[in-house]
Amino acid sequence: MADRPARKKRKMAAADSQKNTVQSLAKGFRVLEAFTAQEPELTMAEVARRADMDNATAFRLLNTLVETGYVHRVPDTRKFRLGLKVLDLGFNAIARSDLRTHARPILRSLVGEINEAASIGVLDGADVIYVERIRAGLARLGVDIRIGNRVPAYSTAIGHAILAGLSQPAQISILQSQPRKQLTATTPTGLDELLSRLEQVKQRGYAVSDQETVSGLYVLAAPICDTDGIPLAGLSIAAPAFQTNLRDFEAAGARAVVQAAQALSRALQSGGGFTHQRSTT
Repeated sequence: MADRPARKKRKMAAADSQKNTVQSLAKGFRVLEAFTAQEPELTMAEVARRADMDNATAFRLLNTLVETGYVHRVPDTRKFRLGLKVLDLGFNAIARSDLRTHARPILRSLVGEINEAASIGVLDGADVIYVERIRAGLARLGVDIRIGNRVPAYSTAIGHAILAGLSQPAQISILQSQPRKQLTATTPTGLDELLSRLEQVKQRGYAVSDQETVSGLYVLAAPICDTDGIPLAGLSIAAPAFQTNLRDFEAAGARAVVQAAQALSRALQSGGGFTHQRSTT
């Protein structure tokens, strides 16, 4: 009998909690949490079972998350996987993460008289999202890339640096997932051309962009990798073409950008900071 008031109080508290929450939103998060590092790709039925909901509810929630970009359909399969658009919700958290904490002094060391910007970007679907950037100039070129901006991976040095570390099927899947438009006179758009470029990047350890996203801008980029050598992100430096020529820019900057990316890779690996899963098959 003495337990009745306590049970009644717990029931009232649970009822109040349900009135103050949106259950469909909670279910949506359960869908996102169904994906794991061990099983990053799941069918609708697998999601429903892991999220403890019926197939119809899982179907509606997955479609909603696909439309909003938080989940992607795996091409030619019945499976789904998480997208990295969750980063758009978490830039404030990323601002406190090891990635940016370690990156800022490294990026600052790369910016000088020739290199007017240094950046960190991650791959999200077929785009690169900038998550950190130190800029000393580039206003003269009308370049206004900020944290959170997206650019097509096929046209960027950071994108090439990351894609070069993936398997060729993964490269093809990403490159074919969106139209490849000619952004400048030098933008590579052909699939064979891009795959050949990625193989060159893999062999030499860094990517070079000759005004391929923005006219008048040279860019060098190298991958930031986890302990297995899988690229987590890319680090780049940029310089206006009117201040140098591509050969001199590459000769002066390639070693520095590779060493900076390697230093950041080691720092993140030792600290266990900023890791995410990406399909490389």
